[in-house]
Amino acid sequence: MNRTTSSEPQKILLVTGVSGAGKTTVLKTLEDLGWEAVDNFPINLAGQLLKIPASGGDDGPNIPLALGFDSRTRGFDAEALIRQIKHLQNQPKLNILTLFLDCAGVEIERRYAETRRRHPMAQDRPAMDGIAIDRTLMEPFQRWAENVIDTSKLSAHDLQQVIRERYTSEKSPHSTITVTSFGYSRGVPHNADLVFDLRFLRNPHWDSLLRPLTGLDASVSEYVAADPEYDEAMQKIRELLRFLLPLYDAQGKAYVNIAFGCTGGRHRSVHVAEKFGNWLREDGFALTVSHRNLTSRPIDALEEPANGANRTMSRQDSKST
Repeated sequence: MNRTTSSEPQKILLVTGVSGAGKTTVLKTLEDLGWEAVDNFPINLAGQLLKIPASGGDDGPNIPLALGFDSRTRGFDAEALIRQIKHLQNQPKLNILTLFLDCAGVEIERRYAETRRRHPMAQDRPAMDGIAIDRTLMEPFQRWAENVIDTSKLSAHDLQQVIRERYTSEKSPHSTITVTSFGYSRGVPHNADLVFDLRFLRNPHWDSLLRPLTGLDASVSEYVAADPEYDEAMQKIRELLRFLLPLYDAQGKAYVNIAFGCTGGRHRSVHVAEKFGNWLREDGFALTVSHRNLTSRPIDALEEPANGANRTMSRQDSKST
């Protein structure tokens, strides 16, 4: 029995690429979008998988399917797999596309170093050796894939946003909203539509008890909210968003990215992003809240006040206010 029951062809996305380029992130994002996602799937078993009814049953919706595989997948042979996929594509009830994730070797090496994982193709050798082997094995798929995304300069959040924009199937009368916190010391998010600078609020970084905490902690939130300018500023921003977001809807803008920034991206911006996430949900908007620099290391030099005040005075001022 075939899993395809509607009049439309079964949509299948084959997600592959070099190891470390973001395949797991893509599959998790697709799953959040309502796709059925299977990672490390032996593609030579795809024919048998498609005979299994979808999770909604034979009369359920035609749920799109994402299958992840790479050079580590059992039975991997690039040329043989491409031939098998071409054979499946000849079936009229299947709409099969391939997404290839590429990434620069130096960036993959950095990612493996950060996570302290060994490259699967170089368990006892430098990571760059494994990267070169993996790229050679995956090269036929890179040439053949209909869609290629280079993730070299994309954070995990940026990649998630790209996938949402390309593969969201549901049509909504409202824009899809992303609320992001970030640190100016590490750059403004490249895809931000509206940016609010929160560096006018007093900085919890200079309180030794609050410095190791984040804007997700109640004590930091209370500290930020106690700033004399906080309430009025938050209400004005909320009024502005209440005015602008319906206008974006009316213009058919599919995605609106709202970014709140402070110096390091760990305290003020995190608290405010969470607050606006809750407010916008109360106003009926569906959204995602993301904290780009939440786990970044706090660095005193990056937190120096923009007005040139010295560090000691800033710390004293923040304790006295």
